[in-house]
Amino acid sequence: MNITTEPRQEIWHDMQDPGAYEWWYFDAEDKQSGISVVLIWFAGFPFSPYYMQRYDEWKRRGAAAFPHSSDYAGFSFQLYEQGRETLNFIREGGKSLFSGNREEIGLCFENCRFSFDAIKDEYRLSVDFSFPARSRRVNADLLFRVSRRISYSKRDGNNAGMDACHQWLLSVPRADVEGYIDIAGENGGGSRRITLRALGYHDHNLGTMPMQEYISRWYWGRAFSERYDILYYLIFFRNRSYKPVSFLMLHDNAAGTVSVADSLQFSERDFSTGVFSPLHGRTLELHAERVSVRISQKKVLDVGPFYLRFASNLSLRIDGHDLVGISGISEFLNPVRLQSRFMRFFTRSRIWRDGQQSFMYDYYNFFKGCSDWFKRKKL
Repeated sequence: MNITTEPRQEIWHDMQDPGAYEWWYFDAEDKQSGISVVLIWFAGFPFSPYYMQRYDEWKRRGAAAFPHSSDYAGFSFQLYEQGRETLNFIREGGKSLFSGNREEIGLCFENCRFSFDAIKDEYRLSVDFSFPARSRRVNADLLFRVSRRISYSKRDGNNAGMDACHQWLLSVPRADVEGYIDIAGENGGGSRRITLRALGYHDHNLGTMPMQEYISRWYWGRAFSERYDILYYLIFFRNRSYKPVSFLMLHDNAAGTVSVADSLQFSERDFSTGVFSPLHGRTLELHAERVSVRISQKKVLDVGPFYLRFASNLSLRIDGHDLVGISGISEFLNPVRLQSRFMRFFTRSRIWRDGQQSFMYDYYNFFKGCSDWFKRKKL
């Protein structure tokens, strides 16, 4: 796993390797209003059961027509309010729905796009999609103004760097975000506008082979506070002889300095699992030379067969001083579960594949819609 902050690496790589993937992740959190949003563009949707099934067929048969990542592009939009998921939209389709550029930073999937202005150092995210299964239509315009970048790189030393390439681009550790989200079709056809003033984050991941064949699990999280901003990344590999990759960034907002540690001691505790949630540690501890961080993954915001998103509490000890009460967002991913046909069957319930009928998708959204209706009635 390579780590970089090189802005040029953010372009679409148009990788042709079977099972290759690439995604651009943005999130924004307004702690005052309790609203957070996650937007992801995919060129090769690595969590798609359709993509993985096609890849497995190609691998078994050794056919020349291997799956291309651009045939499995996608876009996802998640909205959370007061610690509760209120909208979870994932749309996938072929290359006719997707456009990218190898010369400029930016991407488009149907009517959802992002672009980058290098002079102003800001990203504009424009969203326009219908969600028929939940009788919703969403329009959004968000501006991510970069307030911080760092310079860092690390090459994967496992197997002398000769394995397939997997790369994490830490694009924007922190951004100031403003804009709006319009949701139509709520409460029997009504609409509302969410005005957002938030802190944001942006990164970019890519790989030249399926994640589940190389990575066993990973933890990621970020937290903004008045004194310190914290970002961590921890990856374990299928090959147990490979050394895990660890990363901890600490930004001192008072001093304006940043420090990075990438040879961490770590521990996982308070393990939890379920039928549709992978085994994971709810408490993590990361230790470097002069700093330690304890992450308590408290409230589950989103759950899937291979993925969990949490609202987390963090405590920091630096140079003998303790700082508690930091809140943030964290994630856990176990891509190995993508190999399970049983789990793929249930993953289909979350993904609207263009031109593909799915009983699981219709069934899931019907009951989610009923659940939303009952929740509104209680309010």
